[in-house]
Amino acid sequence: MQELLGGSIWSFLGLGVVMFGGSGWMMGQALALTWRSASHLVPYAALLAVTARFLDFALFGGTLESLTGFLCAWLVIGAIAAAGFRATRAGQMASQYPWLYERVGPFSWRPRT
Repeated sequence: MQELLGGSIWSFLGLGVVMFGGSGWMMGQALALTWRSASHLVPYAALLAVTARFLDFALFGGTLESLTGFLCAWLVIGAIAAAGFRATRAGQMASQYPWLYERVGPFSWRPRT
């Protein structure tokens, strides 16, 4: 598992999931609040993943050039950012267009009948 993540599982969970996952959630919210498209999530999540890899290397002695570690961090951060984007967008659609849409769950909305 250490070869796959490029460092220890604890540093990946602490940095990649908790710290940068929270940053990814806020990034997704910010993109949704400014009405940008979801395609902006991909390069921004990559930048956060690069930063997570660097901090894992600098603070915990992980492997800096670990491609699989970068890809794992990118996927996790991107998934959390997409969830934040979708949750915020669902709230926006229901609150800004209440005569057209109603919120159905945390991530979706539907047309009013």
